[in-house]
Amino acid sequence: MKIYLVGGAVRDQVRGQEPVDLDFVAIGGDERELRQRVPGLTRVGQGIPVFVRGSRQYTLSDFSSIEDDLCSRDLTINALARDESGEIVAHPRALSDLHEKILRPVAPANFLADPLRAIRAARFAAAFPDFAVHAQLVEAMRGVTVEALAQVAAERVGQEVLKACAASVPGNFLRVLQAGDKLAPWLAEFRDAHAIPAGPPRFHDASVLEHTARVMDRCAGDGLGVWMALCHDLGKTVTAPELLPHHHGHEAVGPDMAQSLARRLRLPNRHGAAGRLAARWHMAAGCYDGLKPSTRVRLLLELDKAGIMESFFRMVAADQGGEQLERARRELELITSVRLPEKHRDLGPKSAEILLMMRCEALSAES
Repeated sequence: MKIYLVGGAVRDQVRGQEPVDLDFVAIGGDERELRQRVPGLTRVGQGIPVFVRGSRQYTLSDFSSIEDDLCSRDLTINALARDESGEIVAHPRALSDLHEKILRPVAPANFLADPLRAIRAARFAAAFPDFAVHAQLVEAMRGVTVEALAQVAAERVGQEVLKACAASVPGNFLRVLQAGDKLAPWLAEFRDAHAIPAGPPRFHDASVLEHTARVMDRCAGDGLGVWMALCHDLGKTVTAPELLPHHHGHEAVGPDMAQSLARRLRLPNRHGAAGRLAARWHMAAGCYDGLKPSTRVRLLLELDKAGIMESFFRMVAADQGGEQLERARRELELITSVRLPEKHRDLGPKSAEILLMMRCEALSAES
């Protein structure tokens, strides 16, 4: 049995970076021999034999040689291995594509073997924005059918979306999915977004898809903020054609769409709430100074309950400009410091009405 460090870990080492995940493949031998070589392994999953120990993952390869194993991988820049002596084994194009910064498929057929690779490719474009997306990669993505992609486990797709949101240029995720015709079925809301104007020309110079991608890029470094940027204008994707380029009321239809998207991708509840609130409140928050005190109170309390206020206001600034976060922090502290007098407590809805009135008065006095 020969054990090799493979994939992204070797790629990162070649680039002079510290790898985050360590993935190994074992060529030859069986589970018993692998366990003898690497004590303390835990088997996971039901398919190909995969084992973990701490942050390390080991896979028993179906191939008889490391060269054949590398030829089965997704991108050439990931088709790299390092043996136990430290020597690198590479796909013929791996090192040159890494040096020339090209995202290229090892073989189109490999994307058919695991359709998720079409989505991973877009995620790599977000993570490596200085790499060029080769035409062969776009064609490999286009070769994956919607039906095949629909069979991928939702959790796997959701994890790719979250990784894309954490990337350095997350908007590339949408851009490359659109280029590869792979927004459906998982992000089908955006399927025609490249052809829908984001708004009247005096306010927007891009499509809904490109505007969304730009806001995502401006939120880079805040994964939750990027997710909210992805969701904030979902309502615009269903505007009736005769109403374009206007999108009146898109903030009313967007929240349910954002919630549905999060559920489809099996994302954490926090992301469902964040996407919903981003779609519902982004327009109002862009006019924060002009909001009635009662609206500001409701907005701030909803954001605070969801634990997303900072990411939300960063997303709003990325979408519309301006900076309201510091003021929002101060006003949230103010309204949450308001205490209902004893005589007004335990009166049911009446107590809530009185507390809201007191909080509004506190905001008005502050202004």
